[in-house]
Amino acid sequence: MAMRTWHHRELDVWRSSMDLATAIYSLTKRLPNSERFGLVNQMRRAAVSVPSNIAEGAARGSSADFARFLLIARGSVAELETQLELTERLELAHVDRGIVESLQAIRQMLT
Repeated sequence: MAMRTWHHRELDVWRSSMDLATAIYSLTKRLPNSERFGLVNQMRRAAVSVPSNIAEGAARGSSADFARFLLIARGSVAELETQLELTERLELAHVDRGIVESLQAIRQMLT
């Protein structure tokens, strides 16, 4: 049985999540230094996790593995969404509407 492989760079969801990770790095540069080992670290890890899991799943070569890694990526989207809301609630930074819309679009693509 031939296994289907995807090249992650061909996937819109991977490209969108790379753009999101870049935006999160820009946002976290504006957070206070006191959050460097708190929210900054958590947000960056979650943001990097999304395209990383998409890429790893695509490279696995099986649809079941790919689906499992997409679920992990979706979990990272939810984690990041929570951290962004907390950032706003704590009034640490304003979260650009584009980031929120990007998160929603990526969640839909992963679903």
